[in-house]
Amino acid sequence: MKNSEKLTKEQMLEMYNKMLLIRNFDMELNKLYSRGFVHGMTHYSVGEEAANVGAIYPMKKTDLMYSNHRGHGQTITKGIDINRMMAEVLGKATGQCHGRGGSMHLYNLEVNNMGCNGIVGGGHGLSTGAALAQKMKKTSNVVVCCMGESATNEGSFHECLNMASIWKLPLVFYVINNNYGISMSQQRSMTVPRIVDRASAYRIKSIYVENGNNVLDVYDAMTEALDYVRAGNGPILVEAKSYRWFGHSASDAGKYRLKEEVDSWKKKDPNEAFKKYLLENKIATEQELDKLEEDAKNVIKDAVKFAKESPLADEKEAYTNNYA
Repeated sequence: MKNSEKLTKEQMLEMYNKMLLIRNFDMELNKLYSRGFVHGMTHYSVGEEAANVGAIYPMKKTDLMYSNHRGHGQTITKGIDINRMMAEVLGKATGQCHGRGGSMHLYNLEVNNMGCNGIVGGGHGLSTGAALAQKMKKTSNVVVCCMGESATNEGSFHECLNMASIWKLPLVFYVINNNYGISMSQQRSMTVPRIVDRASAYRIKSIYVENGNNVLDVYDAMTEALDYVRAGNGPILVEAKSYRWFGHSASDAGKYRLKEEVDSWKKKDPNEAFKKYLLENKIATEQELDKLEEDAKNVIKDAVKFAKESPLADEKEAYTNNYA
């Protein structure tokens, strides 16, 4: 029996709710960015909802997560106050980081979200060190390091795979492969067709999710990975194939991609696919899902109102809590 077959109705609806929150958060944020409300850069998770929710949902609260620059989906799934998250992206004092971090530096220590990272590959060393700490403390916690496929071209990725393998660290390297590092396609930046092909060089187990837009496929893969690592078998590399609907960032129109390519992926909408599954398998009714969709829109609407009404971060506090 697959692990996803053990999910209750409540759990599946919670997963769908998180996918809706991610979609609505980023779609609304895109509007706010175009109107000048967002100070700084932001990267959207639209199209990658299943790859985010399926991977992060099975983590325990005590498991540590290190995200990357495209971390909205992972942050929402691990758990955060949406009002404070929206306020943070808008640079408000009521934000999760009091307006200092913005979109690329979200965190929530209450659920062991150790933070997003604006540096590509910046989480590799941090997560490896955290995994070493968990092993030395003899905890049962697993560390998950999230990244895009282009981050696996960084030298630190290979160094950390090597060290994690040698020391048998409780670490999951999780790659959402959306085929583009800004405008550079995977085909132009590496010769391996799949990122997981790199795992064998370090004698690390790997799992490939061909359809990263199927939230239950991703859930099954990550549940297997977490169980494997938690059992003391050492690190694992998991890759989920997905696609971002928007350009690399809010300022990127994505002209390097053919319209036909983008449209073909939009037809594989992960949210619609999961909704169809829930209905066809009689897990939920149209009315139940409609209510979830309406509730998600209202949560984001309230978050925008909260953020807009909050004061801007005080520039006098810019150096508070900084360490160098």
